[in-house]
Amino acid sequence: MTLAVVVAWLLTAVFAVLVLPCVRRLVRLDYVHLGPAVRNGDLAELLLVVAMIAMASPVGAPIPAAGWQAILVLTTGWFAFAWWRSRAEAGLHAGGCGHHALSAAAMLYLVSAMPHGDMVHGPWLTMSTAETGLALPVLAIGGAVYFAADAVRSGFLAVRTRGRYSPGFTSRTVCRAVMGAGMGYMLLAAL
Repeated sequence: MTLAVVVAWLLTAVFAVLVLPCVRRLVRLDYVHLGPAVRNGDLAELLLVVAMIAMASPVGAPIPAAGWQAILVLTTGWFAFAWWRSRAEAGLHAGGCGHHALSAAAMLYLVSAMPHGDMVHGPWLTMSTAETGLALPVLAIGGAVYFAADAVRSGFLAVRTRGRYSPGFTSRTVCRAVMGAGMGYMLLAAL
Protein backbone atom coordinates (compact mmCIF):
# COMPACT_ATOMS: atom_id res chain seq x y z
CA MET A 1 0.00 0.00 0.00
CA THR A 2 1.51 3.34 -1.04
CA LEU A 3 1.60 6.46 1.11
CA ALA A 4 -0.97 8.12 -1.17
CA VAL A 5 -3.45 5.30 -0.58
CA VAL A 6 -2.89 5.41 3.20
CA VAL A 7 -3.49 9.18 3.22
CA ALA A 8 -6.57 8.66 1.04
CA TRP A 9 -8.01 6.18 3.55
CA LEU A 10 -7.29 8.56 6.43
CA LEU A 11 -9.02 11.42 4.61
CA THR A 12 -11.95 9.16 3.78
CA ALA A 13 -12.32 8.31 7.47
CA VAL A 14 -12.10 11.96 8.57
CA PHE A 15 -14.71 13.05 6.03
CA ALA A 16 -16.94 10.09 6.95
CA VAL A 17 -16.87 11.25 10.60
CA LEU A 18 -18.21 14.64 9.43
CA VAL A 19 -21.39 12.99 8.17
CA LEU A 20 -22.65 12.52 11.73
CA PRO A 21 -22.69 16.20 12.81
CA CYS A 22 -24.24 17.19 9.46
CA VAL A 23 -27.04 14.67 9.85
CA ARG A 24 -27.52 15.53 13.54
CA ARG A 25 -27.97 19.20 12.68
CA LEU A 26 -30.49 18.37 9.96
CA VAL A 27 -32.48 16.11 12.29
CA ARG A 28 -32.34 18.12 15.52
CA LEU A 29 -32.31 21.80 14.65
CA ASP A 30 -35.42 23.95 14.47
CA TYR A 31 -35.03 25.58 11.07
CA VAL A 32 -38.19 27.62 11.51
CA HIS A 33 -36.22 29.91 13.83
CA LEU A 34 -32.86 29.57 12.07
CA GLY A 35 -34.18 30.18 8.58
CA PRO A 36 -34.09 28.37 5.26
CA ALA A 37 -30.59 29.65 4.40
CA VAL A 38 -29.15 27.76 7.38
CA ARG A 39 -31.02 24.57 6.42
CA ASN A 40 -29.85 24.86 2.81
CA GLY A 41 -26.30 25.38 4.04
CA ASP A 42 -26.51 22.30 6.23
CA LEU A 43 -27.85 20.25 3.32
CA ALA A 44 -25.05 21.54 1.09
CA GLU A 45 -22.50 20.70 3.76
CA LEU A 46 -23.76 17.11 3.87
CA LEU A 47 -23.65 16.85 0.07
CA LEU A 48 -20.12 18.28 -0.03
CA VAL A 49 -18.96 15.92 2.74
CA VAL A 50 -20.28 12.95 0.75
CA ALA A 51 -18.54 14.29 -2.37
CA MET A 52 -15.27 14.61 -0.42
CA ILE A 53 -15.62 10.99 0.73
CA ALA A 54 -16.11 9.95 -2.88
CA MET A 55 -13.08 11.95 -4.05
CA ALA A 56 -10.77 10.78 -1.27
CA SER A 57 -11.74 7.11 -1.25
CA PRO A 58 -9.21 4.87 -2.98
CA VAL A 59 -12.02 2.45 -3.83
CA GLY A 60 -13.89 4.87 -6.04
CA ALA A 61 -17.37 6.20 -5.78
CA PRO A 62 -20.66 4.47 -6.50
CA ILE A 63 -21.55 7.44 -8.71
CA PRO A 64 -19.52 7.95 -11.91
CA ALA A 65 -17.55 11.19 -12.30
CA ALA A 66 -20.13 12.53 -14.77
CA GLY A 67 -22.84 12.14 -12.13
CA TRP A 68 -20.79 14.10 -9.61
CA GLN A 69 -20.14 16.76 -12.25
CA ALA A 70 -23.87 17.18 -12.80
CA ILE A 71 -24.57 17.34 -9.04
CA LEU A 72 -21.76 19.84 -8.46
CA VAL A 73 -22.81 22.07 -11.37
CA LEU A 74 -26.31 22.27 -9.90
CA THR A 75 -24.96 22.90 -6.39
CA THR A 76 -22.59 25.60 -7.61
CA GLY A 77 -25.35 27.30 -9.58
CA TRP A 78 -27.87 27.10 -6.75
CA PHE A 79 -25.57 28.61 -4.15
CA ALA A 80 -24.08 31.20 -6.52
CA PHE A 81 -27.61 32.40 -7.28
CA ALA A 82 -28.53 32.33 -3.57
CA TRP A 83 -25.38 34.32 -2.75
CA TRP A 84 -26.19 36.87 -5.46
CA ARG A 85 -29.75 37.29 -4.12
CA SER A 86 -28.65 37.62 -0.49
CA ARG A 87 -25.40 39.58 -0.92
CA ALA A 88 -26.95 42.67 0.67
CA GLU A 89 -27.99 40.79 3.80
CA ALA A 90 -25.80 40.89 6.88
CA GLY A 91 -25.45 38.31 9.59
CA LEU A 92 -23.50 35.23 10.55
CA HIS A 93 -24.66 33.11 7.63
CA ALA A 94 -24.67 35.72 4.85
CA GLY A 95 -21.37 34.46 3.41
CA GLY A 96 -22.36 30.81 3.64
CA CYS A 97 -23.94 30.68 0.20
CA GLY A 98 -20.85 32.14 -1.44
CA HIS A 99 -18.59 29.71 0.41
CA HIS A 100 -20.74 26.72 -0.55
CA ALA A 101 -20.74 27.88 -4.18
CA LEU A 102 -16.94 28.14 -4.12
CA SER A 103 -16.64 24.74 -2.42
CA ALA A 104 -18.85 23.05 -5.01
CA ALA A 105 -16.99 24.84 -7.83
CA ALA A 106 -13.63 23.67 -6.42
CA MET A 107 -14.91 20.09 -6.25
CA LEU A 108 -16.25 20.41 -9.79
CA TYR A 109 -12.80 21.64 -10.84
CA LEU A 110 -11.13 18.66 -9.14
CA VAL A 111 -13.45 16.20 -10.85
CA SER A 112 -13.31 17.89 -14.26
CA ALA A 113 -9.63 18.88 -14.42
CA MET A 114 -8.39 15.39 -13.62
CA PRO A 115 -6.85 13.68 -16.63
CA HIS A 116 -9.43 11.40 -18.21
CA GLY A 117 -7.49 10.28 -21.28
CA ASP A 118 -6.60 6.85 -20.00
CA MET A 119 -9.15 4.29 -18.95
CA VAL A 120 -7.35 3.26 -15.75
CA HIS A 121 -10.25 4.47 -13.63
CA GLY A 122 -13.12 3.89 -16.01
CA PRO A 123 -16.02 6.24 -15.27
CA TRP A 124 -15.42 6.10 -11.50
CA LEU A 125 -14.05 8.90 -9.40
CA THR A 126 -10.78 7.82 -7.78
CA MET A 127 -8.50 10.80 -7.20
CA SER A 128 -6.12 9.02 -4.87
CA THR A 129 -4.63 6.98 -7.69
CA ALA A 130 -4.31 9.83 -10.21
CA GLU A 131 -0.80 9.87 -11.66
CA THR A 132 -0.74 13.28 -13.39
CA GLY A 133 -1.65 16.76 -12.27
CA LEU A 134 -4.65 18.96 -12.83
CA ALA A 135 -5.24 21.29 -15.73
CA LEU A 136 -4.86 25.01 -14.85
CA PRO A 137 -2.78 24.57 -11.67
CA VAL A 138 -3.09 28.28 -10.81
CA LEU A 139 -6.76 27.63 -9.97
CA ALA A 140 -5.76 24.82 -7.63
CA ILE A 141 -3.18 27.00 -5.88
CA GLY A 142 -5.63 29.90 -5.50
CA GLY A 143 -8.31 27.55 -4.20
CA ALA A 144 -5.90 25.91 -1.76
CA VAL A 145 -4.92 29.32 -0.34
CA TYR A 146 -8.58 30.31 0.04
CA PHE A 147 -9.60 27.06 1.73
CA ALA A 148 -6.57 27.01 4.04
CA ALA A 149 -7.27 30.59 5.15
CA ASP A 150 -10.96 29.81 5.61
CA ALA A 151 -10.11 26.68 7.61
CA VAL A 152 -7.92 28.70 9.99
CA ARG A 153 -10.55 31.44 10.31
CA SER A 154 -13.34 28.92 10.91
CA GLY A 155 -11.26 27.03 13.47
CA PHE A 156 -10.57 30.20 15.45
CA LEU A 157 -14.23 31.20 15.18
CA ALA A 158 -15.37 27.80 16.46
CA VAL A 159 -13.11 28.04 19.49
CA ARG A 160 -13.83 31.69 20.24
CA THR A 161 -17.63 31.54 19.90
CA ARG A 162 -18.29 28.08 21.32
CA GLY A 163 -21.89 27.91 22.56
CA ARG A 164 -22.59 31.63 22.16
CA TYR A 165 -24.56 31.61 18.92
CA SER A 166 -27.46 29.65 17.45
CA PRO A 167 -27.66 25.89 17.95
CA GLY A 168 -25.36 24.07 15.58
CA PHE A 169 -23.09 27.06 14.96
CA THR A 170 -20.01 25.50 16.58
CA SER A 171 -20.61 22.18 14.81
CA ARG A 172 -21.02 24.03 11.53
CA THR A 173 -17.80 26.02 11.92
CA VAL A 174 -15.77 22.96 13.00
CA CYS A 175 -17.04 21.06 9.94
CA ARG A 176 -16.18 24.04 7.75
CA ALA A 177 -12.65 24.16 9.20
CA VAL A 178 -12.06 20.45 8.60
CA MET A 179 -13.57 20.56 5.12
CA GLY A 180 -11.49 23.62 4.23
CA ALA A 181 -8.28 21.97 5.36
CA GLY A 182 -9.21 18.82 3.44
CA MET A 183 -10.10 20.74 0.31
CA GLY A 184 -6.86 22.72 0.45
CA TYR A 185 -4.89 19.51 0.83
CA MET A 186 -6.70 17.80 -2.03
CA LEU A 187 -6.15 20.77 -4.34
CA LEU A 188 -2.42 20.84 -3.59
CA ALA A 189 -2.03 17.06 -3.67
CA ALA A 190 -3.71 16.91 -7.08
CA LEU A 191 -1.05 19.17 -8.60
